[in-house]
Amino acid sequence: MNALDECHARGFLYKSLGNCNTAKQHVSDCLKVARMKRLDANRAAGKAKRDEKARKIAEINKELGLD
Repeated sequence: MNALDECHARGFLYKSLGNCNTAKQHVSDCLKVARMKRLDANRAAGKAKRDEKARKIAEINKELGLD
């Protein structure tokens, strides 16, 4: 991000001619990787919650004889 900020600090003309595109792409790639890690963690946590909920429902149904 610092490289992108430094590139943008060089001025409007430098930025508008596309000289910051490489730095911007590197920042975007880095943020995408971080986002994917967060999504994977959230997906795993959601699956664990759903599995635990299904297990509890099955246990209650078994206790009540609703199988």
